[in-house]
Amino acid sequence: METKKQGNGTAAAVAVGASAQDEGRVGAPIMASYGLGKFLAEFLTGAFASLVFKFYETEVGLSSGLVALAIVIYSAWNAINDPLIGFVTARPTPLTQRYGRRFPWIVAGSLSCVGAFALIFAPPSGSAGLVFLWLLASICVYDALYSAWEVNYQSIFPDKFREETTRAKAAGIATLIGVLGVAGGAVLPTFFVRYGQPATYMKNAGIFAAVGVIVALLLLPGVRETPAMIRRFMAQEDARKEKASFGAQLKEAFSNRNFLAFILLYFFYQSATISMTASIHYVGDYLLGGHSTTLIFAGMLAGDLVGIPLWLAARKRVRSNQKLLAASAVGLALFSLPLMVVGSYWGFVAAMFAWGLSFGGFWMILTPAMADVIDEIVATTGKRDDGVYIGFRAFAGRLAYAVQAISFWIVHSLSGFATDPRSTQARFGIRLHTALIPAVLLAVGVFVFLKLNTLDEKRAAANQEALKRLGL
Repeated sequence: METKKQGNGTAAAVAVGASAQDEGRVGAPIMASYGLGKFLAEFLTGAFASLVFKFYETEVGLSSGLVALAIVIYSAWNAINDPLIGFVTARPTPLTQRYGRRFPWIVAGSLSCVGAFALIFAPPSGSAGLVFLWLLASICVYDALYSAWEVNYQSIFPDKFREETTRAKAAGIATLIGVLGVAGGAVLPTFFVRYGQPATYMKNAGIFAAVGVIVALLLLPGVRETPAMIRRFMAQEDARKEKASFGAQLKEAFSNRNFLAFILLYFFYQSATISMTASIHYVGDYLLGGHSTTLIFAGMLAGDLVGIPLWLAARKRVRSNQKLLAASAVGLALFSLPLMVVGSYWGFVAAMFAWGLSFGGFWMILTPAMADVIDEIVATTGKRDDGVYIGFRAFAGRLAYAVQAISFWIVHSLSGFATDPRSTQARFGIRLHTALIPAVLLAVGVFVFLKLNTLDEKRAAANQEALKRLGL
């Protein structure tokens, strides 16, 4: 009887495997459409990271302690929210048979979260308590909607792009498109936001919402699940004897050493980059005398674009995504340090260009590196329940906002920023959370990653062969 079951399973695996092989040929237009999700994610995240803390602290007048408290509470809520969203959205719905398990969530979440983003910058006038509650509620609502689409968007990649060469091409195209999202999220506000004029932040948010809706619509062809993807999932659900509980999947997630290594590096990377990007508007306002930060962000963008072909060339020589990810993180740490000492406007532009060289590489390699980790988990467990894992990645990214908020609050409190933001001490504090703190965070992340990670290129290739045999 057991032999019969294995025979049927093998036949099913061969049939699904054939579909997966045919499915491996994904055209560039679909890859480009998928890449627009990178644009949307970076577009919104960049603006959120760089504007929210400064807007509420220096424009609305909420104390840095209360702003930090709201973001810390929001991050704590995400400890359950993001993995739970990954768990819930991985279950079948009445729309799954026709549209797939992820596509409906991406449609609903992407279109609604851009409207919620605008609400963050429309606080009511009133007491500090009322403004605090608005900040907390608006960022929690925005994040829940953002997670509903972004967790599912990230989960599609390992299943939709199944071959290593296809993944490399899809990641390269997505990175090039995503860089434009980084540019938009960082540079676009510099054309509309005016320091000392809170209404300009709301105008900027409205423009972001309009652009976000257009991009979300163009994203849809790239994230539509193929019939083979839907068949694989429905076959897995039909064969499942019992549904794994949320707690069981949490335990399973943290029992995988390479997943833990990836998540910790991602957390430290996000903490560093959010701290740096959130600092640039402080640099423009208080270190450079109110100077526009357009060219500083443009310098970072130029570094991204120059760095991508360099990292693509490196990828042909070094086949391990994990090693390249660690190398790019080391570059980010080293290139953060010049921002501690540069004094002129063009000095900041040049330093951000150098930093962008490594940023483009880390960002390009991040998704294939995560896909390798997911492959190992699926090959080990025999099921593609990756929503919870992607949810943990989302949580690690949101937890980084708490690190940024707490570090800003501590630095601003110790440096007397609220009393005189242009004093020597306050200006030194801004340099700390622009350069030194990000460098230290990245260094710690790389150290932990190298200690834990064991996923080399041979093991990654073996995992892909196992997935083909299993029909997953």
